[in-house]
Amino acid sequence: MADTWVGATAKQIARAVRRGDTSATQVVADHLDYLTSTDPVVAAFRTVRAAEAAAEAEKVDDQTDMGSLPLAGVPIAVKENTPVAGLPTWHGSAGARQAVAEEDHELVRRLRGAGAVVIGTTRMSEMGLWGVTDDDSATTRNPWALDRTPGGSSGGSAAAVAAGLVPIAHANDGLGSIRIPAACCGLIGLKPGRGVLPVNLGADDWFGLVEHGVLATTVADAALGHAVLAGRTPQPLSQPGRLRIAVSLRSPVAGASADEANRAAVSNATRLLAECGHDTLTADPVYPTSLGLRGLATWFAAGYRDAEAAKVDRRSLQKRSRRLIAAGGVAWRRGLVREQDRTEFRERSLGFFVEHGVDLLLTPVLTGPPLRAAAWHRRGWLSNVASQVRNAPFAAPWNITGFPALTLPVGVRPDGLPAAVQLVGPPGTELLLLAVAGQLELAAPWRRHAPGFPRPN
Repeated sequence: MADTWVGATAKQIARAVRRGDTSATQVVADHLDYLTSTDPVVAAFRTVRAAEAAAEAEKVDDQTDMGSLPLAGVPIAVKENTPVAGLPTWHGSAGARQAVAEEDHELVRRLRGAGAVVIGTTRMSEMGLWGVTDDDSATTRNPWALDRTPGGSSGGSAAAVAAGLVPIAHANDGLGSIRIPAACCGLIGLKPGRGVLPVNLGADDWFGLVEHGVLATTVADAALGHAVLAGRTPQPLSQPGRLRIAVSLRSPVAGASADEANRAAVSNATRLLAECGHDTLTADPVYPTSLGLRGLATWFAAGYRDAEAAKVDRRSLQKRSRRLIAAGGVAWRRGLVREQDRTEFRERSLGFFVEHGVDLLLTPVLTGPPLRAAAWHRRGWLSNVASQVRNAPFAAPWNITGFPALTLPVGVRPDGLPAAVQLVGPPGTELLLLAVAGQLELAAPWRRHAPGFPRPN
């Protein structure tokens, strides 16, 4: 029996609990004890359910059919914009906080039904609008380098997993909010394609752009979490056959190109794919010149519609969010956000895979290192928008298309921060993306947690 279960994978924990090698009560106690000492360093959690989680772990231990619980006793965190019964739904700040939820979101029910124990909710940027995670109460920090952001909007979930506070965490992604934090923190992060998982965020799903998923340290854990969220029985990933994979460094945003370290990450991943038996070729998706402007309008208008639907008092929001929402109202009223534009880009992107005869697309995720951890909420909205668009332009197009996309680590940058790439596939390729990521993990295993984590108690 391990001295502590902190740092173990979700699969290892669930297997041990099902076999009786440990108890859910012990596993949860280990993680709560570690969280108490370590979360003040990274500020990943908004709310910790210590007493409730301990009681729920006991209920897992009392289950008579433990074999039916794929996440038996696994401590998990839920992003704070997703209802957890008995907790306020914070949406990233006190100003955006909503009432105490009377019942769990469907995905939280599925996690609990699989035996997971929700130990708390993780911090995010206000209303999920920003690619950094901070508010008046705290700045969430990247365990790889505490002066760097873990990204956003699912920054708290990413920091929690990278620091070993939980083995996996729930997240969601409207313009990169799973994949950007995964890249910042050296994690696996899958954004499923449209319609694979229920959304139901309560106010708005950002014109169909938002998808739920998990952040994990291994492909096996990511696949397990995805299966549970999708309501499927977890199965081993099948080995993919020989694939044709397009490789592109082209940025969707003019003037926002990948730096040498991110280009090297793509080159390294390309080499590994070839060693795994796949064919690679250089081919660039077509990003229309209007995509950037339409994408910005959609981002802003999503914030506006969220605020309207949730009846948020805008005066209580951060200044940067108020300005973005105001711009979104203008974009919405002027008809700058059109389903037709998203449909045309989706069809053009489908054509890319067909015309080039490729199965998947490989791109960077970030253009440079993660942004500095700072009080971004006190800076101007244009400064926030410009910095974050330049830092992470590669994720958003695949929300607009609704295609599945995955971030995976590929070593370490020269500055000591994690290197990462993005794999994108046409609709229905979630398991294929995970299978290819599994091949790369086997060929070049990555560090599962940030250096120095989990920290000794």
